[in-house]
Amino acid sequence: MYQHNRLTTNNFNFFSKLANFDYILMACILLLGFISLATMYSTDGGKILFHTKSHFTKLIVFTIMMLIFSFINIKFWFSIGYFFYVIIIGLLIWTYLFGIKSSGSQRWIDLYFINLQPSELMKICIILCLAKYFHRMKLENVNSLYAILSSLIIILLPMGLVIVQPDLGTSLLISISGLAVLWFAGINHKYFIYTMIGFLISLPFIISFLKPYQKLRVLTFLNPDRDPLGAGYQIIQSKIAVGSGGIFGKGFLKGTQSYLEFLPEKHTDFIFTLFSEEFGFIGSVFLLLIYAIIIYRIVAIGAQSRSYFAKLFCYSFAASIFVYITINMSMVLGLLPIVGSPLPIMSYGGSSMLATMIGFGIVMSAKVHNQQSIA
Repeated sequence: MYQHNRLTTNNFNFFSKLANFDYILMACILLLGFISLATMYSTDGGKILFHTKSHFTKLIVFTIMMLIFSFINIKFWFSIGYFFYVIIIGLLIWTYLFGIKSSGSQRWIDLYFINLQPSELMKICIILCLAKYFHRMKLENVNSLYAILSSLIIILLPMGLVIVQPDLGTSLLISISGLAVLWFAGINHKYFIYTMIGFLISLPFIISFLKPYQKLRVLTFLNPDRDPLGAGYQIIQSKIAVGSGGIFGKGFLKGTQSYLEFLPEKHTDFIFTLFSEEFGFIGSVFLLLIYAIIIYRIVAIGAQSRSYFAKLFCYSFAASIFVYITINMSMVLGLLPIVGSPLPIMSYGGSSMLATMIGFGIVMSAKVHNQQSIA
């Protein structure tokens, strides 16, 4: 009798979790995955080559992983917040000492089945860690000197380890993810204003410390035509491709800029350029609409959650996704300097997709266990 009751309870819990699952968010993620796979197929010239095969495998594996993570109790993600942070810090140190060198950077660890980039995982880890840190903190203590300094140390430590790789773009994205948590946790907004003013004032001094290639990116952003066949080539070709797409695009597999190899790195950070050329303004708006629904659903899940930890994570993750999309699209349109920011799920890259799917898995966990409070 006891065994029968336990099985009935387990079945009820499973089906109640399925009922809580956010199928709209899941449908948007799958649709985005399908679009990314079709675009990757286009980058391979309409053939199933390395990038398409690899992207498909990662999509399948990481989507299954996300579904598994969705049914893990939100209390588990809360419990590992600090541990996850320490592990990724350890991986960043290992990367600095023994990582794979490529194109003058040392950002990856060879795990045989994937070249892991720990800095991508830190984008999620920093949100998880700070959400746990502020979860039990009383509102009057949030703006204490101790809380602010502790938070800044948590953010600045991985930033420093990523900057020395060197990877200034990813380090800035990590800081944005961390600052998003501080914003939603209730840190006085005047500190953000003072920080922004201080940053703008010190910008000339900061630029003087940049590496030559980083200074070149800034100069290229200000005037791409100063070196149209060198440093400015990529962004000029990107803007030509986007503009040539027009309203309805040139059609799937008919992007001349990409097929004639005018677009470098079209499968990674500049994936939106190829998509926009083939599907035009209408296709780009449709892609943005999918992203907007994803961000809206994440925010809605945070609003429905009983635990403050889940709210902080969802709001901050949604804000981070918005920033990643904005920076990537602004970058390929010449509105921001090239900083190496991938477009979530769309861009080729295992570490970036892994981090994004872990984030979605935690968000889904917050939805499935939205009545679960954390003491």
